[in-house]
Amino acid sequence: MNRNMCGFLVGLGAGVGLAILLAPKAGKETRSMIRKTATDGAEYVRQRSSEGADYLRQRGTEVLDAATNAIQDRVHKAAKGTEAVKAAVDAGKQAFSESLRS
Repeated sequence: MNRNMCGFLVGLGAGVGLAILLAPKAGKETRSMIRKTATDGAEYVRQRSSEGADYLRQRGTEVLDAATNAIQDRVHKAAKGTEAVKAAVDAGKQAFSESLRS
């Protein structure tokens, strides 16, 4: 045999050997692997969705509480301001009345 034919046969043997080692699994085994991977992926998505929903619920509650506290604080400050204005008006009325009497 010439040198080219020998190289061809060695390459062919190596190719066949690698093909056997790297060949895909049988159809049933491949379908089972695909099913398991899809099931695992779906479970992963469900778990992450649940975690995301829990996080959003928690953050929503925190934001709502912060907004409620801020509103209550503003209402309290407005009430104090209203009381101060009312007291000033009453004091002004009284001072005016006293000035008329003198």
